[in-house]
Amino acid sequence: MIDANAMGVYAIAPTPFHPDGRIDEASVDSMTDFYLEAGCTGITVLGIMGEAPKLDASEALDVAKRVIRRAGAAKIVVGVSSPGFAAMRALSRASMEAGAAGVMIAPAPSLKTDDQIVTYYAQAIEAIGTDIPVVVQDYPLTLGVVMTPGVIRRIVEDNPSVVMLKHEDWPGLEKISALRRFEQEGSMRHISILCGNGGMFIDFEMERGADGAMTGYAFLDMLVDVVNMSAAGKRDDAHDLFDAHLPMIRYEQQLGVGLAVRKYVMKRRGIIASDAQRKPGSAITPAARSEIEYLLARVARHDSRAGKLVG
Repeated sequence: MIDANAMGVYAIAPTPFHPDGRIDEASVDSMTDFYLEAGCTGITVLGIMGEAPKLDASEALDVAKRVIRRAGAAKIVVGVSSPGFAAMRALSRASMEAGAAGVMIAPAPSLKTDDQIVTYYAQAIEAIGTDIPVVVQDYPLTLGVVMTPGVIRRIVEDNPSVVMLKHEDWPGLEKISALRRFEQEGSMRHISILCGNGGMFIDFEMERGADGAMTGYAFLDMLVDVVNMSAAGKRDDAHDLFDAHLPMIRYEQQLGVGLAVRKYVMKRRGIIASDAQRKPGSAITPAARSEIEYLLARVARHDSRAGKLVG
């Protein structure tokens, strides 16, 4: 089970598909193996970048179970966000029975007020069961729901099963500092903070008190290195490696096309067999492909992993 002391990197896993839209089970396995070999502490499946809404209920559970089996002792978090609590409960309970370490819940996009957000999480946790460790996903850029540090504190204090925040606010460095200050003051119990946004700000997020990353990027092994260097106090080394990848991270963060870029590079690295997305989905153009290859060549000057391409 995940707990409030979780640290390291949890990979946000995309769902590999064949070009015809079928789930590519062999690539699910090879992707899982890559994340573990890269040093990830755990893997999060069925998140927003995992195309979870494009899967039916049985497919979603099958993907979760496959990664859980393949990952062995690694901790697997399952995204269970859903418009209805019945589906959320079913996937949560089945995933935990299969060996998941916890679940991640994003706020419903319809939530507008602080009280609505707090009530939503209370009801969601009541629905899935208070025995399941919960990751609160704070992703206002995509979901449109703004959770202030005070709201997060209320959710944490009201719900003992909340053990982790997936921090994806942007800009959000001050939010991390505020939450850690609450802990120091004794007004909020300690929780793990893992950061998203493709690792865009992980260099300074670690310095503000984050425990690691829960995100996706085609070079998750680089993020593992940066998190480990930061935790070891090797500030300049962490920033130097991060800075070498920043142009590629930025390119991958483009709204609407980011997943296509990530899957393309993962294919080029031999992690998955195809960069296909299940429809509806975006695709990169020849011009974009040329730009990606240019960026890979530039990154390879500083990190040889970007030069070891096969797909």
